[in-house]
Amino acid sequence: MPMSPAELRGAFATQSLFEAKTWRLSPQAWPLTGAQIAELEAIGAACLEFHVALETLYLRSAAGRNLLRNRPLVAPWVADYLDRGKPPELVAHGRHPANRGALPTLLRPDLLLTAEGWALTELDSVPGGVGLTAFLNRLYAGTGGILGAGDALVTRFHAALAALRPAVRNPVIALVVSAEAATYRPEMEWLAQQLQLQGRRVHCVRPEELFPLGSTLCLAVDGNPERIDVVYRFFELFDLPNIPAHRFILDAWAAGEVAVAPPLRAFQEEKLSLALFHHPRLRDFWAEALPAGARRILSALIPPTWIVDPAPLPPGAVLDGPLVGGRPLHDWRELATASQKERDLILKISGFHESAWGARGVTLGSDVPREAWQAALEQALAEASHHPRVLQVFRKPRLLEHPVYLPDATTAADARPQSGRLRLCPYYTVEAGATRLTGALATFCPADKKIIHGMQDAALLPCRRVD
Repeated sequence: MPMSPAELRGAFATQSLFEAKTWRLSPQAWPLTGAQIAELEAIGAACLEFHVALETLYLRSAAGRNLLRNRPLVAPWVADYLDRGKPPELVAHGRHPANRGALPTLLRPDLLLTAEGWALTELDSVPGGVGLTAFLNRLYAGTGGILGAGDALVTRFHAALAALRPAVRNPVIALVVSAEAATYRPEMEWLAQQLQLQGRRVHCVRPEELFPLGSTLCLAVDGNPERIDVVYRFFELFDLPNIPAHRFILDAWAAGEVAVAPPLRAFQEEKLSLALFHHPRLRDFWAEALPAGARRILSALIPPTWIVDPAPLPPGAVLDGPLVGGRPLHDWRELATASQKERDLILKISGFHESAWGARGVTLGSDVPREAWQAALEQALAEASHHPRVLQVFRKPRLLEHPVYLPDATTAADARPQSGRLRLCPYYTVEAGATRLTGALATFCPADKKIIHGMQDAALLPCRRVD
């Protein structure tokens, strides 16, 4: 049965998952075929393989080691790109031998459904929307076939974190949400509450609620100090200076008293890793480091992406980048003269910056005046030494149709088919070296929106399997 407007509004009225955020309502979850779900499962496995290979690439680059088995390829510039703008302490922590093999416990690629298939625009290891997706899965459960039914996202999220401390039965897990990420605090509080109802020792806390006790990290529970076993950090690494407790977290981690997820490894959170996947000098590395199936999936998924680097070129050299007027670039500034069609490019900051998450720090060249596009390019070049940008081919999502309620809807009859475009965010927990698809959040935006993200004009939906 479809969800009625009254049911939906009533559910959201009792639990506000996003502070002061609203979105369009729909009677139905987003439909996915069995073939599409199989695709998503393969995509999750490929994304994890990518993370494993990226760690190898970064650490070998940082150590000046050869990247290939049987012939020389040394690329110190890879680590230089990934470390730009990072404090030395954070870089050293990411390279620490004790962190070897430490991967994100939750992966969320952002996928656009285009005429050619899925296009991956970002691979997020600190994803928002976890609690919201789990809440929507439960809310729409009665409509049938929900992906992630049975609270899979909630239970598997806990299982992935608890596995970081296998010797501890029912570990104390702190979901630490910074002030910068406060928009997402309600959904993380909801997530903690659901796990507490299952008897799990999970608490959603602010960073200032953490304190050291000897070599351990603690929080207060009913007025008493409780030792934390696992920290799930819901804050970006650029935010560390604003979190005094980060020193306590690092000290407890160094003492082996606490596990941190996702790990404090900045190179895992840079969008320019997608550009490294396409870099011509690294083609042989990816061929060796990735299984053939994963490489094939990622090659189809990741649009052509380049690092905007203003380093001067010798005479006669050209940039590995898009063409303008059918000719290769000698300088990134030449993109300012590109036609509107040639400016079907996304320019975005790579990471480690307050504008590097959400839809901030993103410019679609074909959607802004030439002056604004030129200004964005100049800023990218000026800040390349500490906040590198990437340029990515924009793959336009294709038009789809889904029923959406009118704003003043009162009955199920007030749903109307709406034309729009889809961003799909599948959530994968990483357990025992494999990914598990535990749910997906569909963002269905009106057709006139160029950059798809959560907005009041969009419908946010769970996904269901259809035959």
